[in-house]
Amino acid sequence: MASVDVKSIAAQPREQTHGLLESLVVLFKLRVVLLLLLAALGGAMLGSAGAPAPGDLVLLFVTGALSASGASALNEYLERAKDGAMKRTRRRPLVTGQYRASHVLIVGSSMVLLASGLALLAGNPALAFWLGAGAMIYVGIYTLWLKPRSVLNVVIGGAAGSAAVLSGGAAVGHWADPGVTVLALLLFTWSPMHFWSLALAYRSDYEHAGVPMLPVVVPPRRAVSWMLAHVAATGALGLLLATQDGLGLVYLVPVLLMTAWMVREAARLLTDYTGSRALSVFKVSNIYLSVVLMAVCFATLV
Repeated sequence: MASVDVKSIAAQPREQTHGLLESLVVLFKLRVVLLLLLAALGGAMLGSAGAPAPGDLVLLFVTGALSASGASALNEYLERAKDGAMKRTRRRPLVTGQYRASHVLIVGSSMVLLASGLALLAGNPALAFWLGAGAMIYVGIYTLWLKPRSVLNVVIGGAAGSAAVLSGGAAVGHWADPGVTVLALLLFTWSPMHFWSLALAYRSDYEHAGVPMLPVVVPPRRAVSWMLAHVAATGALGLLLATQDGLGLVYLVPVLLMTAWMVREAARLLTDYTGSRALSVFKVSNIYLSVVLMAVCFATLV
């Protein structure tokens, strides 16, 4: 009689659970969602001078997570054919058939609508507006309209990140606060150089999929010049935030160090625009934004 490997059988449910969680992280782009929630928190902290009401934060996190996750799922639904043509994305769950596309369309749309609906029910129409605006910019303007047609895709699409910051300000009733506005502008200038560095690293992928990202349309050195312009604008806005009440040196010191690192890494692309160097800039840009947002939150609390 054949022996039964009990350990192997016991491990299968854990492996299946791990695989399911991993696919959901990819489908809903939960790493990006976490960064957007941090951006929203930064907007809330600036708009409330570091004193947001707990109820406002709960509403912001619930609706923000629903809207951003739903919009991400819709993005993957709409781009599943292009994702299959790119090495970087061909293992995404809609490409492999792990989930039915029609189900993802229904779930993603429902999440976006539910987010704005909950904000309206809570009596915050401004939050509902900015949540809806962020999803519309990302899904409608960026994914459907601009990404397949224009080199300006991530320039205008960057407004989706700005909407996350403004939703944080709206959650506490101060989305037009000067500090919130500056942080929203920072997200707007940060997004193009962040995604262009990724596109430079995977230039052949985007070219094969027919996506007119800047590094595909123009020579690499010219693309790097545009990236550096956005790096300079982002760094300047990050430092400008230090002039806002409640931030000061606690915010300025880490952001100044991160700005210097980001500028240094990006400038090296002028002489070395290989994929590995571009990926380094992509990673540093992620760290830079995370530090800025965490510094905003910490400085407004102390």
